[in-house]
Amino acid sequence: MNELFTGDLREIAVVGAHCDDIAIGMGGTLLTLANTVPGLRVTALVLSGGGTERETEEAGALDAFCPGSDLQLTVLDVEDGKSPAHWERIKACVSEFRLSCDPQLVFGPHRGDAHQDHRLLAELLPTEFRDHLVLGYEILKWEADTPRPSIFHPLEASVAEEKARLLHKHYPSQAAHDWFDEQAFLGLARMRGVQCRHTYAESFILEKATVRFGAHRTQPQY
Repeated sequence: MNELFTGDLREIAVVGAHCDDIAIGMGGTLLTLANTVPGLRVTALVLSGGGTERETEEAGALDAFCPGSDLQLTVLDVEDGKSPAHWERIKACVSEFRLSCDPQLVFGPHRGDAHQDHRLLAELLPTEFRDHLVLGYEILKWEADTPRPSIFHPLEASVAEEKARLLHKHYPSQAAHDWFDEQAFLGLARMRGVQCRHTYAESFILEKATVRFGAHRTQPQY
């Protein structure tokens, strides 16, 4: 498979509808970036869970997934499962979040996600981050909405295993769900690895990008 390169990164923005969405969707990518980009600035926004044990879990988890990074986390208190009813507030918060950061990459849920909270956020992100590369992560869950990804990020086996371990460690409130276990997370990572000829991988849906054809002195970027 052809590889594309982002070039040097200084800052990324990560957005989730719920505490644990970001870690489930791209925990391995966060670990990889944090370990390869010293001092990476990670600006994060989560729509729900503010003021509850979920916010405490999220803060501890993202600290673990972004070791050595400059992490800025905001967790709002939008009611879980009812984001469409709070469209105006969420739109305003995403707009304010956009002004608070200057990322080279933006990560969030993808438009085809069956959960209404994820889907709404995915639809709003490109309206605020208009000139950015926006990558949609996938969230393993009960709904049968597994996407057909267009971008794969290979993971070292140790990173995939660490992601699964950290998820189980930092989100005890989710342990009762029958899908929330290390085997499930490693299984999805293994499937995505097969699809890009690696052992493990995380996958993303590309929102929009341009391409330049022909020779270039530097490595191609996406």
